[in-house]
Amino acid sequence: MKPGLQFDFIVNKQDLTVTVRKEFAAPQKLVWDTFTKADLLDQWWAPKPWLSRTKEMEFKKGGRRLYAMVSPDGSQEGWAIQSYTSVSPISNFKYFDAFCDKEGNVKPEDPGSDWNLNFTEKNGVTTVDIMIQCKTLEDMEATMKMGFKEGFTMTLNSLDELLEKLSK
Repeated sequence: MKPGLQFDFIVNKQDLTVTVRKEFAAPQKLVWDTFTKADLLDQWWAPKPWLSRTKEMEFKKGGRRLYAMVSPDGSQEGWAIQSYTSVSPISNFKYFDAFCDKEGNVKPEDPGSDWNLNFTEKNGVTTVDIMIQCKTLEDMEATMKMGFKEGFTMTLNSLDELLEKLSK
């Protein structure tokens, strides 16, 4: 994380929410694009050394992104889906997120979570506020035990690096 830029990661077991607030030294439109365009998402949406590979993406209400996180040697794939429920260009989008198979069928044992992302800019710094709503405390605890905080922090670090490269 870049020094001087805010990064908060708050787990609220009572409300079953994970709230992430991250500031980026980049214009709002560019940050928005990195969250909403497959070619940019695939450059940062996985904890290193894993890679993100989008199979299909239609970024609109009712659309979806089907992607895999792929191990460095390509031998392992973890599939997930983001089903977009709301899009308000460059300020907010919401989606349902869940593990799935490579065709996009959600695994019955994974209830998934609802994500709400808000984008605001002030003085050239864009803040992304992410609220993740879990279904149950057990789901939340399982996600945290999988290393979600560490993995998502790593992906946001990769996004910082990408934004720096794209801003030059």
